[in-house]
Amino acid sequence: MSARSLLQACLLALTLYTGITQAVEYRIETVASGLEHPWSIAFLPDGRALVTERAGRLRVIEDGLLLDAPVSGVPESFVRSQGGLFAVLPDPDFAENGLIYLSQAHGTSDSNGTRLLRGNLDGMELRNVEVLFAAEPRRSNPVHYGGRMALLPDGTLVLGLGDAFDHREDAQRLDSHTGSIVRLHRNGRVPADNPFVGHPDARPEIYSYGHRNVQGLVFDEETGVLWSHEHGPRGGDELNIIEAGVNYGWPVVSHGIDYSGALITPYTSLPGMRDPVRHWTPAIAPSGMTLYRDDLFPEWRGSLLISSLVQRHVRRLSLDGTRVTGEERLFEEVGERIRDVHSAPDGSIYLLTDKPDGRVLRVTPQ
Repeated sequence: MSARSLLQACLLALTLYTGITQAVEYRIETVASGLEHPWSIAFLPDGRALVTERAGRLRVIEDGLLLDAPVSGVPESFVRSQGGLFAVLPDPDFAENGLIYLSQAHGTSDSNGTRLLRGNLDGMELRNVEVLFAAEPRRSNPVHYGGRMALLPDGTLVLGLGDAFDHREDAQRLDSHTGSIVRLHRNGRVPADNPFVGHPDARPEIYSYGHRNVQGLVFDEETGVLWSHEHGPRGGDELNIIEAGVNYGWPVVSHGIDYSGALITPYTSLPGMRDPVRHWTPAIAPSGMTLYRDDLFPEWRGSLLISSLVQRHVRRLSLDGTRVTGEERLFEEVGERIRDVHSAPDGSIYLLTDKPDGRVLRVTPQ
């Protein structure tokens, strides 16, 4: 084989391995800055965008500008370490009912946890706020709250939770919300077809369990797949396909080790526990996630975009159905922890940087 043919073969193999067909030119602009650890972004039918700050504020971007005053009427969050205000999600019928959903840490330093709120966004005020769900039991450790949400086509909502770090064994218990994904009707009622409804000593809200700290949830309407990712310990971050009643293994199985270097478990797979679709060691600390289905970046259509805190970029995973066929790093030039990635209605991609003076960034074609 000639040197030229060998080079061509190597390039073809690299393309097949990474799933990258060609470089995509883009530009990144700052839409807003000076936000205190922005955590989540969502878009409203009228063109506004909502951004949560982990410090407990809900902010509005209107006509490309961040409004000075936060939305009033948002219940106080428990802001400590990883605790605070997390995700915002508009109701599918927001144009008619004005409803939004918020997840937050609440409680005190001795007794806190994750809860789900619903309220009517009326201009710059949140009215008629209801608590739809509060995870039990509460904990004293202010970490691993989960907090991401997704809407399912049957009208229900899923919320990812965490294991509070010191209580990882409880992720295998069905009488605790610890380390689970819960599924609710949008008014907070428990769906009758949840997998553990009617089971003694099981929380009826639980949809899946055996999770460490769920940080991304996306439902793909084209394939009917609910994607989730979660933080591992030292390594072992996971991408999963979520199905009702399934045990995802933590902490009985894991590809990671403890932060001390100690072995958490000798098992990476066991019967009766679902293996991840993909796992990452070293850890990438996955944060937000979006499924890109728009035309502004046709080369990325059908890809999962996953933001990374530790490695400060976005991972693009190309998919063939439920199989990951390639992986690419994007937006490394941002150089900051990226908390959320979201595709906007116009096909552009928004990023949130996780800093005391965090930014909202917009990615468009060059």
